[in-house]
Amino acid sequence: MLRKTLLSVTAAAAFALPTVSNASSADIVDTAVSAGSFNTLVAAVQAAGLVDTLKGDGPFTVFAPTDEAFAALPAGTVENLLKPENRDQLVAILTYHVVPGKVMSSDLQGTQTSAPTVNGDTVDINAFGDVLVDGAQVVQADIETSNGVIHVIDEVILPN
Repeated sequence: MLRKTLLSVTAAAAFALPTVSNASSADIVDTAVSAGSFNTLVAAVQAAGLVDTLKGDGPFTVFAPTDEAFAALPAGTVENLLKPENRDQLVAILTYHVVPGKVMSSDLQGTQTSAPTVNGDTVDINAFGDVLVDGAQVVQADIETSNGVIHVIDEVILPN
């Protein structure tokens, strides 16, 4: 079930993310692939076996770290997580970036709340001023897809 209700594809800087035209006709995975700044996230989703889930009906809200966000992790972290023996840990991290349902930024404006993630934990969201998700800043919001929405964040967030 965990793998059926999956991931978040939201990436980093607004200026680093190319404009995605007709994004609402593409699903979360295809939108992330076409953006070109989520290569690490897409590779992780593939290694975790979550592609079919994130191409599913949804809706999903994905807080997607960009390639730069993954590059900021300690050296060797991504490579280690992509190893088959670490798949469960990778799935836990990726599904922590996904919230069931379609949550637009306008739904959160001026609030401080927590939201359940697909992995069973909750993320803290502070939408007073800059929108923060567990301390990561949303740098581009509301990238609509056919099965949800992506919010690009500037850091990889980790479950407790």
